[in-house]
Amino acid sequence: MPIAENIAVVRERIEASARRAGRDANEIALMAVTKTHPAGRIREAYQAGLRLFGENRVQEFAGKVDALCDLKDAEWHLIGHLQTNKAAKAAELFAAVDSVDSIRLAEKLNASAQLAKKLQVLIEIKLGGEAAKSGVAPDSQELEELLDAAPRLENLQFRGLMAIPPFAENPEEARPYFFRLRHLRDQIASRRLPGINMDVLSMGMSHDFEVAIEEGSTCVRVGTAIFGKR
Repeated sequence: MPIAENIAVVRERIEASARRAGRDANEIALMAVTKTHPAGRIREAYQAGLRLFGENRVQEFAGKVDALCDLKDAEWHLIGHLQTNKAAKAAELFAAVDSVDSIRLAEKLNASAQLAKKLQVLIEIKLGGEAAKSGVAPDSQELEELLDAAPRLENLQFRGLMAIPPFAENPEEARPYFFRLRHLRDQIASRRLPGINMDVLSMGMSHDFEVAIEEGSTCVRVGTAIFGKR
């Protein structure tokens, strides 16, 4: 199926999920995950109306950026794990880093970003016990350190939380994790911490985004359902 048709189907599913949850579908951003997909395929998604794109690796996107530089209103987010030695390049290439998982990384990004165009960041929360996944534990001292550091990291704008729950064939098995992330977001927001804005809750991918929307997601990250299997 052409990319434009896939996007239309995904949007219909977003709208249906929002209706079930009594939400406005316009509150939910659709991010196209473009990992391993060439510039031409990304351009097709742009021409079909998408403007928000997520890449997993700095080096991979650096190889595509020249071919996509004319897409002036496209917004590029880094959603994969970021090593601190690549923080400067990430701050140069991306409008946002949605996978901040340590105070050291936040400090490196802050040192590289420009105050004139604050780098948007999300804190990645590790909800499961998987060793291979990145993220800050929801009840950890590191999360508190990140929240406390926000006012002094003047080149960053903390916008919310992101998480990838443990994979399960049944999307319903992700629901408790999505619920937990929303609850954590609400707890942080209620503290009204300086420098922290909790308006973004990035959760849900191709196989479980409908459940994520029902649990309060404001941004779903969709790759396979748009571009097909890699």
